[in-house]
Amino acid sequence: MFATVKGLVLRQVRYKEADRILTLLTAEEGKLTVKARGALRRGSKMAAASQDLCYSEFTLFGNRGRWTADEGSSLEQFLGLREDIAQLALGAYFAELLDTVCPEEQPAGPALQLALNALYALSRGMYTPAHVKAVFELRLLSLEGFQPEVDACGVCGRQEPDGPMFSPASGMVHCAGCAPGAAGASVALDGPALAAMRRIVLAPPKKEFSFALQDDSLERLGRAAELFARYQLDKNFYSLDYWKSVK
Repeated sequence: MFATVKGLVLRQVRYKEADRILTLLTAEEGKLTVKARGALRRGSKMAAASQDLCYSEFTLFGNRGRWTADEGSSLEQFLGLREDIAQLALGAYFAELLDTVCPEEQPAGPALQLALNALYALSRGMYTPAHVKAVFELRLLSLEGFQPEVDACGVCGRQEPDGPMFSPASGMVHCAGCAPGAAGASVALDGPALAAMRRIVLAPPKKEFSFALQDDSLERLGRAAELFARYQLDKNFYSLDYWKSVK
């Protein structure tokens, strides 16, 4: 069976002398494992298409649940990322998050579109890395079944929480005086950070990036988003640690 797919390369490892094993994220087929035949040969057209964080088109051959690509071409290489080690490291963190939360062979159109938008914004310097990172973390987890409760205090129901806090463990906003009912410290937000969190989680696609925050509010939002991802996925991300060491 032959198929043509467009996918983002989340991960690639060398296989034997000239091949690569790719983890692709596609809209229709979700996450796929693909052998890119001859990708490491000199002059191979597959070389660029099979790099990490490339959005590429591949012609696949499927046999007994295994996919092989003999042809591929890059559609977007996000070259701005490859000129800055910190930007590239943050992109690698995005890829690790996607690889963690997106299941095999289940449609992943919204997650893929979010990833492409985030990588484009990062590579073109449209927003600060901290801005893009917070949006990506919160929106991706919301898309994949971990949407936090942000419309009101999760304890008393007050629409505008008094001294807004966010509990990464329970995934809810609450008033400073309301106990979140879950282990782990809550993160102090402020009005602008809470408004941005609501926009990220609830806005229509492509509108989740459209807000501006002062540094202090962005720092609060970023801490809440990062801790939410860590708690909900119960995982330490080595690519995130590396990004922090080089940014």
